Amino acid sequence: MSSLTSTFADFNEYLTKDQDVREEIRTTVRCLEQTAREIMTTVQGVHQPAGLKDVPGICQKARGMFETVRIQYAQLKEKFPADQYYRFHDHWRFVSQRLVFLSALIVYLETEQLISREEVAQILGISVKREDGFHIDLDDYLQGLLTMANELSRLAVNSVTAGDYTRPLRISNFMGEIDAGFRLLNLKNDNLRKRFDGLKYDIKKVEEVVYDITIRGLKPSAKVEQAEGGQ
Repeated sequence: MSSLTSTFADFNEYLTKDQDVREEIRTTVRCLEQTAREIMTTVQGVHQPAGLKDVPGICQKARGMFETVRIQYAQLKEKFPADQYYRFHDHWRFVSQRLVFLSALIVYLETEQLISREEVAQILGISVKREDGFHIDLDDYLQGLLTMANELSRLAVNSVTAGDYTRPLRISNFMGEIDAGFRLLNLKNDNLRKRFDGLKYDIKKVEEVVYDITIRGLKPSAKVEQAEGGQ
């Protein structure tokens, strides 16, 4: 009987320690989520006419806020052994996907290029390699890109409202390239596949904006489009 009691006492100690670790992780993740919300609030400014005229300023301000993200990820990494990343991954999965999305959106607004997984890792201050322990999970990176595509479909609509008729055309081309890239993947993750299925609706939304611009005679000439795209 004493042996049985001892065994369950050990189980209880293990569970207590595990719960303590998870609570520490949850506390740090809540701080990360708050920072992500603040960055999101800043970046949302691009949907306003005044914000579209100050995209570089908005991106610079948002980038500065990622310094806090890097500090918080560094704190999170200290909460558990590196080889137990996937044991606790669900705690920060969503916020990581959101931060990938925000990183990707900022880089797109700055360069109109797709952010690489390596660039995301650099912005967040963590690794891209699974063997390093704490890293950017591939599914989280891809989910973030799909969220960015959804946000760009919204930006295409708001750009027209603000009188910018070239941006939706460039967004349409960019999203077409994202769609082509995802079609090369053999998606095994059901959630990721469902999110990818939603991309076609985002693309359709942008195509409708481009169509409306075209039939109304608002589509800029090729030279104007190239000039504004290079700004």
